[in-house]
Amino acid sequence: MQSTRLAIMLAAGLALSGCAGMNQTQQRTATGALGGAALGGILGSFSGNAGLGALLGAGVGGGGGYLYDQSQQSSHGQRGRGRNGY
Repeated sequence: MQSTRLAIMLAAGLALSGCAGMNQTQQRTATGALGGAALGGILGSFSGNAGLGALLGAGVGGGGGYLYDQSQQSSHGQRGRGRNGY
């Protein structure tokens, strides 16, 4: 149990530190995938297959994060701009 907690904390720390050089689209997609994987893993553990639940959750969450980003960009008129807005 203790090693599982340590692994989860390490994975969360690495995931958060990996977002430093990403643009907004990449950050939103990664955040959606991470949240989806966590929720999918929890829900999948009830049926006895946490790995499959996490995998499916990551896919759905990543897709949702990307679609949310595209919606935000089109509503703010930022489509086609670079990282610095030029």
